[in-house]
Amino acid sequence: MASFIIEGGHRLSGTITPQGAKNEALQVICATLLTKEEVVIENIPDILDVNNLIRLLQEMGVSVHRLNETDYSFKAEQIDLAYIQSEDFMRKSAALRGSIMIIGPLLARFGEVVVPQPGGDKIGRRRLDTHFNGIMKLGARMIFNEQKQIFTLSAPKLTGTFILLDEASVTGTANLLMAAVLAEGETIIYNAACEPYVEQLSRMLVRMGARIEGIGSNRLTVQGVSQLTGCRHSLLPDMIEIGSFIGMAAMTASEITIKDTSVANLGIIPDSFRRLGITLEQQGNDLFIPRQESYTIESFIDGSILTIADAPWPGLTPDLLSVILVVATRAKGSVLIHQKMFESRLFFVDKLIDMGAQIILCDPHRAVVIGLDKRFHLKGMTMTSPDIRAGISLLIAAMSAKGKSTIHNIDQIDRGYQQIDRRLNALGAMIKRVE
Repeated sequence: MASFIIEGGHRLSGTITPQGAKNEALQVICATLLTKEEVVIENIPDILDVNNLIRLLQEMGVSVHRLNETDYSFKAEQIDLAYIQSEDFMRKSAALRGSIMIIGPLLARFGEVVVPQPGGDKIGRRRLDTHFNGIMKLGARMIFNEQKQIFTLSAPKLTGTFILLDEASVTGTANLLMAAVLAEGETIIYNAACEPYVEQLSRMLVRMGARIEGIGSNRLTVQGVSQLTGCRHSLLPDMIEIGSFIGMAAMTASEITIKDTSVANLGIIPDSFRRLGITLEQQGNDLFIPRQESYTIESFIDGSILTIADAPWPGLTPDLLSVILVVATRAKGSVLIHQKMFESRLFFVDKLIDMGAQIILCDPHRAVVIGLDKRFHLKGMTMTSPDIRAGISLLIAAMSAKGKSTIHNIDQIDRGYQQIDRRLNALGAMIKRVE
């Protein structure tokens, strides 16, 4: 298990380019299973979660070729259906939550799929009901082996229908969309997630021959087709990594430029950081963060404490709340962070409190951060990364702290951030990886 040793107090300077979007990559790579023809995907990030999914597809029989550093070719002409029933497949797919999105493509194309209960971050309950209830409405039959924790879904034919999602799940929407494009007749998915990454998946499917209307809205109408063709697709930059870089610049009083951010697809992320008092300047498609020795949290118009909460798109993505919470510890003023979706995602704040942050954890979903400004400084310490987003947040805290910090279990960070130590060290950080 690898660790980071971080020497805090170093300012960053220069430019950095975000990787391709992790969450989009997991969706569109699964979508390559929908066709026998070649699909080329550009700007794929070199991170653990994505690499593990690519290896899983290779084990399933997909022909995968790395064309260059970021581009891959996928051809799912021959799928080993026997392997999908094997213990090796169950073990590997169970370790990767993104594997849940192979259900829609495999069921639509082959009529049966067997999947284990998926793993992923330990951030609270992450229900699969949205996936399975929608798939069953399309005509699938599901059997759950409780002893082995395995789901078997079968459907000689999927038939279009009206599906009202009980929650605007991104992966649930993606899974149903990939199943519906090959179903017979019309499918309407209402209360669909409308994140840019779902838009990207939809546009990729259209290039493959799917018929989808309402892209970018919460009501998707799909007219099923008999088969799909190959295409070429390029991933958006990762909005979570962009937000993480903004947080790093603010916490270390640094001046950096984040290149090629696709600002139009960032939603309210820039404004959420501005509400903490952080200056952001848009320069074309780049974001420039000037050096700020201090920043002050806004309050609401009536003078009450600012609340920042996650919400379905176009609300603030929950993946950035951990970063925003850390950034608030160095601000002037106070803010209530309300993490509505995952009840275990704020539990990493005990490590920030040990570093000297003033945070009141009200309950599993809410924390009040009292900004220290320059009155106190976070101090370095040894800690363990519990999940991807908490891991990067602890790294940001360590970079701004006095002294040295050690973060164990950085495989969690590597799952979502490509060579983050090398890229930040190129800007002036002092991060050492210890295997």
